Amino acid sequence: MFNATKHYSHKGTMKMAYATHTDTAAQSGLGARVSTLLIDIRARLARRKVYRQTLTELQTLSNRELADLGLNRSIIRRVAYQAAYEV
Repeated sequence: MFNATKHYSHKGTMKMAYATHTDTAAQSGLGARVSTLLIDIRARLARRKVYRQTLTELQTLSNRELADLGLNRSIIRRVAYQAAYEV
């Protein structure tokens, strides 16, 4: 977008003229990239939260409760990872 502005003195003679060029495509592109980045960060944080919650819940279970679920302590991290990241 191109904006031209002229300023006149009180006597009507032109005092100063200048032009500005604003590249709205670049600005909107930057805004879209920032928006996408924020969405990605939120999604990563949400997945990390699911991982931590699942891991914490599984770690609080007894060995018997884990066995009832078909799990053991050695695979808790993998199960939590799968729950969060392998949808």
